[in-house]
Amino acid sequence: MEPTIATEKAALRQSVKHFCLSDSDRSHSDQLLFARFLALPQVEQAHTLFLYYGVGMEPDTAQLIEPLLQRGKVIVLPCCRPQGVMEFRQYMGPQALQKGSYDIPEPDETCPPLVPGTDSLLLAPALCCDRRGFRLGHGGGYYDRYLTRHTPYTVALCRGSLLLDSIPAAAHDRQLDLILTERERLSFS
Repeated sequence: MEPTIATEKAALRQSVKHFCLSDSDRSHSDQLLFARFLALPQVEQAHTLFLYYGVGMEPDTAQLIEPLLQRGKVIVLPCCRPQGVMEFRQYMGPQALQKGSYDIPEPDETCPPLVPGTDSLLLAPALCCDRRGFRLGHGGGYYDRYLTRHTPYTVALCRGSLLLDSIPAAAHDRQLDLILTERERLSFS
């Protein structure tokens, strides 16, 4: 990655991490984002949903697991491995979760690994997104590397106040298929 883009991303990451919402504003934002996500036809059509556990100011995506399981969906969560490798394993209930990298819950070794198929949707974590379809992650590159090998339909949930006109993007950054805010739907596929 070009040093200027890396530097710009790091500065933006630091700036966004200081973004604050009250607990009630965050809860309200989460509920709007989740309602819009659950209403997507792509969610209804998907058999397998690749989710993540939101951390920091990200939406509390653990709240999506139960409603999706009730719809008969297969839920898959990421597991971060050494050397920046990420795999996804099927969610088999809270009893099969362990504390993983970065203290984020992840499925244990008893849960089967899965890769996205044509009937999959991947919810990508994002500190912020832009109106061109790019997201800014936490900087580990796990999703960027994963999405070079797999091409599921990708969605990001972005708080409207963190939807920017443009964020720095390198050649390896993959444009998302869809970004949802509390009020907007931006489609790029």
